[in-house]
Amino acid sequence: MESAEIARRFLRFFEERGHTVVPSASLIAEDPTLLLVPAGMVPFKPYFLGQRTPPAKRLASAQKCVRTPDIDEVGKTTRHATFFQMLGNFSFGDYFKDDAIPFAWELLTKPQSEGGFGFAEDKLWVTVYLDDDEAADIWHKKVGVPKERIQRRGIIDNFWSMGVPGPCGPCSEIYFDRGPDYGVDGGPIADENRYLEVWNNVFMQFERGAGGAKEDFPILGELPSKNIDTGMGLERMAAILQGVDNIYEIDTTYKILDRAAQLTKANYGRDPRADISLRVVADHVRTGTMLVADGVLPSNEGRGYVLRRILRRSIRNLRLLGSGEDRYMHELTGVAIDVMGEQYPELKADAPQIHGVIDAEEASFLGTLRTGTAIFDVAVEETKRKGAATLGGEKAFQLHDTYGFPIDLTLEMASEQGLKVDEEGFRRLMKEQRDRAKADAKAKKTGNADISVFGQLLERTGKVDFLGYDHVSAESEIAGILLDGVSVPAAGAGSTVEIVLTRTPFYAEGGGQLADQGVIRTDGAQVDVVDTQTPLAGVIVHRGKVRTGEIRVGDQAMAEIDVDRRRAISRSHTATHLVHRGFRNALGETAAQAGSENSPGRFRFDFTAAGAVPPSVLRDVEDEVNAILINDLKVNAFHTTQAEARAMGALALFGEKYGDTVRIVEVGDYSRELCGGTHVASSGQLGLVKVLGEASIGAGVRRVEALVGLDAFRFLARESVLVAQLSEQLKARREELPERIDGILTRLRAAEKELERLRSAQVLAVAGELAAGAADLNGVAVVAHRAPAGTTPDDLRKLALDVRGRFPAERAAVVVVAGVPSDRPVVVAAVNEAGRGRGLKAGQLVGVAAKALGGGGGGKDDVAQGGGARPEAIGDALRAVESAISAAIA
Repeated sequence: MESAEIARRFLRFFEERGHTVVPSASLIAEDPTLLLVPAGMVPFKPYFLGQRTPPAKRLASAQKCVRTPDIDEVGKTTRHATFFQMLGNFSFGDYFKDDAIPFAWELLTKPQSEGGFGFAEDKLWVTVYLDDDEAADIWHKKVGVPKERIQRRGIIDNFWSMGVPGPCGPCSEIYFDRGPDYGVDGGPIADENRYLEVWNNVFMQFERGAGGAKEDFPILGELPSKNIDTGMGLERMAAILQGVDNIYEIDTTYKILDRAAQLTKANYGRDPRADISLRVVADHVRTGTMLVADGVLPSNEGRGYVLRRILRRSIRNLRLLGSGEDRYMHELTGVAIDVMGEQYPELKADAPQIHGVIDAEEASFLGTLRTGTAIFDVAVEETKRKGAATLGGEKAFQLHDTYGFPIDLTLEMASEQGLKVDEEGFRRLMKEQRDRAKADAKAKKTGNADISVFGQLLERTGKVDFLGYDHVSAESEIAGILLDGVSVPAAGAGSTVEIVLTRTPFYAEGGGQLADQGVIRTDGAQVDVVDTQTPLAGVIVHRGKVRTGEIRVGDQAMAEIDVDRRRAISRSHTATHLVHRGFRNALGETAAQAGSENSPGRFRFDFTAAGAVPPSVLRDVEDEVNAILINDLKVNAFHTTQAEARAMGALALFGEKYGDTVRIVEVGDYSRELCGGTHVASSGQLGLVKVLGEASIGAGVRRVEALVGLDAFRFLARESVLVAQLSEQLKARREELPERIDGILTRLRAAEKELERLRSAQVLAVAGELAAGAADLNGVAVVAHRAPAGTTPDDLRKLALDVRGRFPAERAAVVVVAGVPSDRPVVVAAVNEAGRGRGLKAGQLVGVAAKALGGGGGGKDDVAQGGGARPEAIGDALRAVESAISAAIA
C-alpha cells in the first residue's frame, strides 16, 4: 500500500465518522518559540490551550513535520529521519476514550478490501498508563484485547504533557509484533524493536502545574473539557504495510535513495559507509524539498540555517559517494517532487521555484567547498605551527559562519590532518548565535510577553476587529494593557505599554508591509503608538508610550493612525505587486516573490532567479510599471474562496499558506494577487516608480530596491542636479558624459599602471646590490632588507624572489624583505633549494618575523608571507630571523 493511499484511508475513515479533514499546516510554525513544526499536534496547540476556538470539535489531518535534534544520527541508523508525516484525529471536548480506542482498533484491523489496514488482531499489543484502569477496561471488555497483551507503563513512557503548565494526560499506545526475527518475546516492555509502535492515543484529562523533569510536576485536577490527540507515523506504517524493514525502504524515500545510488554508481547494501551517505541524501533531499515548498530559503540563521545545513549535508554526502563536481540535486529534487506530489500537489505547481532555490544552493556550496578548503588549510598550518593538536572552536565557527563550511566536514578533514576540533567551543558559539536569532524573532512578535497572556486576552475578549481597510480612525475600547509583558489594569504617563483594543484601524506588520503608527486617545490620556504586531492570530497589539494621563482597561478610546505614513506604505505595497507582475512578464513565472518590505516611500522586492537580472530588463520592467501608473488603473480588493482565486489566476505567493477564504487585490487586469495588506485606490496615485538596482541576497534569490511617489521624484531631481554639475565641470553635453568619463577613466588607469611599473622597477633596482651585500652565516647567504614605505606586498614578494634568484644554485640563500604598504607591516621570506637542504624553511622564518611584528603568517618551504600590527618592530623582526637562521644551522 503506497504512502498516499495510507493517508487517504486514514483521513477518509475519520471523515466518515464526523471529523473535519484539515490540510497540513505549513512547516513554518506559527508559534514564535518554534522554528519548524516538530509534531503533528503543534498546529492544534492553540485549541488545546484554549487560545483559539477550533473550526470543529472533531478534526483529522496528515501533518508535515521536521525534527532536527538528531540530525547527526540520520543515515547512521535506519530509525532517524528529519522529515516525517503524522496522521492524527483530534477531539476538542467531544468524544473521549470510549470512542478513540475503538476508532483506532477498527481502522487498524478492518480488512484492506473494506478500507482498513488489515492488521491481524493477534499481532497487536497495547500499553496503558499505570493506573489508567478506564483505558485498560475499554481495551479488554469493549475491544476484546486479551489481558496478557495489555501492558502498563510508567510516566516516562505513557503520560503526556507539553512540558509547561496546562493540559496533560495518560497515553495508550498500539504496537505491532514483527515476529521473532526482530527480537525477543514479551511485548513492548521487553523489546521495542520487535514490537513497533504504530499508534499513540493521548487522553488530555488533567491539568498539570509547573515542574522541571518530565515526571516531576503536580496534577492540579481534571480538565472541564477533555480532549483527544492521536498520532500515527505515516512512514512507519508504510514500512509495515509495504513489507520492508525500515523507513528508508518505503516508496517515498527509497526512490530518491535508489536514484542517488544510480547517479553515483553506488550499490546500496554493500558498503556500510556508502549506505549511510545514501540514507542521508534520501532523507535530506526530501526534507529540503518540503521546506523550500513551504517558503523557507537558505540562510545562516533560523529555519533558513536548518534548510542550508540539510541541503549541504546532502551535497557533501553526494561528494563522498563520488559525485565530484557533478550536480545531482536537480534530478534528485525532481524525484522527491514526483514521489510526494500525489499527497502535496502544490509541489508540482511550484517545481520551478523549488528547483531554482536548491540548484542555486548546490552551485553556491560547491564554490564554498573550494574556498573553504583553502581557508581550512591555512587554519591547519597555523594550528600545527603553534604545536597545538586541536583546531580552535572559533576557527571552526568562522569556517561555518563566514564560509558556510559544515562542521562535520571540518571534523573529517581535521581528522585526516591528525587534529581534533574544539567541538564544545564551536557548539557554544553556534548556540549563542541561534539563541540571539531566536530571541530576536520572538521579541519582534511578542515583545516581553508570554504568548499565553495574549491567548487569555483572546479567550476573554474575542478576536480584534480590523477596520483599517476602510477607516483611518475608529472608536474602540481598551481590552488589555501589558506592562513589561504582564497584564495590568492601568498604566500612567511615561510607561512603555502594549495595548489590545476591541477594534482598531492600525495595520499590524505582516505580508511585507510595515506596521502602522499613530495615537490612541482616551478621556485625559494619550498613547503614542510606534509599532503594531500580531503575536497570535486574532490579536492586534499596539506598542507605544503613554505620553499624558493614565489609561485603564475598559476605557473608551479613539484610535488614529498616521495617515501620511499609511498612504506612503500603501503606495509601496501596490508598487510591489506591479513590479512582481512586471518581473514575471519579463523573466517568466519562475520569478516568484520570496519576500518584500513595504516602507514609506520605498520598497524592496525579493524573487527567485538563477542569476543577475540584466540592466535592460530592469529598465523594461520600470517602463512597464510606470505605463500602468499613467493609465491610472483601478485597484480593487475583495474576498473569495481559495479555489475561485486560483481559477481567476490570482498569484498565491510561493511558500505562503492561506485559509479557505482569501482576499484578492487586483490592479485593473494587469496584476491579481492574494494579499491582506493596504493599497491605493488607483495606480495613478503612485506617481512614479524608480528602480534603484538589484543584487543577490542568497543562493537563487535576487533583491530589487525601488522608490515610489515623492521619494522617486526627489531622487531623480538630485540625479538631475548631479548630472548638470558633471556636465558643467567636464564641458560636455549630458548625452556625451558616459563617453567623456570613460575616456578619463581609461587615461587614469593607464597612468596608474605606469606609476606602478616605475615604482616596481625602483624597488627591484636594488636587487643586485642586496645580493652582492649578503651576509654569510655559517655558509648561508642571508639578506635581511627593509623596503621603502609604501612598497606593495606584491613588490615585496617580487623583490625577495629576484634577490634569491641571483645566488648560484649551489649556495644556500635566505632572503627576508619587510615593509609597510599602508599602515600594517608585511614580511616575505624566500629560501632557495640549497638553503632548504640545510633545514631552513621560509614558512618557519616568516613565523618568527611575524611574531616579532605582533601578527602571524605562513606558507610553503620555499616562499612565505606574514604580517603584523607593529611597524616599529621591523628591525627587531629582521634580527629575530637572522638569529633563527644561526640557531638552525649551528
